[in-house]
Amino acid sequence: MFDKHPFIQWIHRLSPAQVLLSFYLLAIILSTGILSLPVAYQKGVHVPFIDVLFTAVSALSVTGLSTISVGDTLSTTGVILLALILHLGAVGVMSVSTFIWLLLGKRIGLSERRLIMQDQNQTTFGGMVDLIKQILFVVLIVELLGILILGTYFLTYFPTAKEAYFNGFFSTISAISNGGFSLTNNSLAPYSGDYFVQFIIILLIIFGAIGFPVLIELKAFLFSKRKGKRPFRFTLFTKVTTTTFFILIFFGTLLIYFIDINGFFKDKGWHESLFYALFQSVTTRSAGLSTLDVGLLSESNHLFMSFLMFIGASPSSAGGGIRTTTFALVIIFLITYARGGKKIKVFNREIYDEDLMKAVTVTTMAIVLVFTSLVILSVIEPFSVTELLFEATSAFGTVGLSLGITSELTTFSKIILMILMFIGRIGVVTFLFTFRKEMQNDDHIRYPKERIIIG
Repeated sequence: MFDKHPFIQWIHRLSPAQVLLSFYLLAIILSTGILSLPVAYQKGVHVPFIDVLFTAVSALSVTGLSTISVGDTLSTTGVILLALILHLGAVGVMSVSTFIWLLLGKRIGLSERRLIMQDQNQTTFGGMVDLIKQILFVVLIVELLGILILGTYFLTYFPTAKEAYFNGFFSTISAISNGGFSLTNNSLAPYSGDYFVQFIIILLIIFGAIGFPVLIELKAFLFSKRKGKRPFRFTLFTKVTTTTFFILIFFGTLLIYFIDINGFFKDKGWHESLFYALFQSVTTRSAGLSTLDVGLLSESNHLFMSFLMFIGASPSSAGGGIRTTTFALVIIFLITYARGGKKIKVFNREIYDEDLMKAVTVTTMAIVLVFTSLVILSVIEPFSVTELLFEATSAFGTVGLSLGITSELTTFSKIILMILMFIGRIGVVTFLFTFRKEMQNDDHIRYPKERIIIG
């Protein structure tokens, strides 16, 4: 009966990427509606619709760029609602939908598995439902541990246990989801001298940004029983992801420090400098939380951090950007080509041409998106190009770091940033696939080849 409904028939004609895009747009509408409820705000507070929409998009895309002060604007109920939206954005719309369907005892069909595969950036149908179960299980366990550890530790910061555990709850959710929202007006600056809080937050950020498949493999490595003591073999994806992820953190820490060694870090002790630089390097993966006012860093550091934010987190994680594996494949390709190689190899494995083409396409499209947005923003806004680039890459990488100009942007500029946040969250590949049309397969047809002068 319902299958004959025009709307259902229209849905069936859409590709998985188009359906997923529609679901995320619907999630934005619902999130905006939820955050428009009067109960979400403190008494006497009124927020313009564009800022409510901006906050909803920022939360669903787990970015953290904000035109409002969360602690001064939202009520306790509003903060909890914001945390729920961050959850939805972190694990993905289809993951949450699948979990609800499983609770209702519904069967997950082929169509749903295709959507999960698209949402989680996977390449095969196999094990999609099991993947979702494991993602939700691991996330909930780590969240619970984070809330207990931070909430208990915050008893020394807050007068009541209720405030301590509430701050522990929101800080944990914001870090794991890489959401970047904070209940204070200056992010984690109040804990700039507390290395324990920073260490726990760093672990939670890495957990959310390194990629759920990596975490599931790590869980299997630690807890699975290996028959005959066969060595556990990590997938190439996990090897490339973790290697690139931690190389970026290591060199990011070094360069952030040395770029401002005669500036911000000049009068800091070695341990202060280490944690300041390390935290900023980790947070550029996609978190957006900060232990310092990034405006105090030099313009050179702003440009470098923009580069780090453009790369973003790993695939199938809570973060955005072009993703770490994309960056790794492009760099390996450039090195291979410069050396005269024909095939891309890493960890004694050869990379599929399709994956390389996808990496180059994503990088090129991302550069075009960010550059075009930057040009438009520079025409509209009175701020410097560096400030606008920082804002644009922060939005695209779903990071949430800001030089303090977000709330001063015009409505049109906020819309541009919302588009960047949205594309950064769903992924450039999914965004491009929404324009893909079914074409007749003409691979068997071969045309004459001709050289084109390059470079």
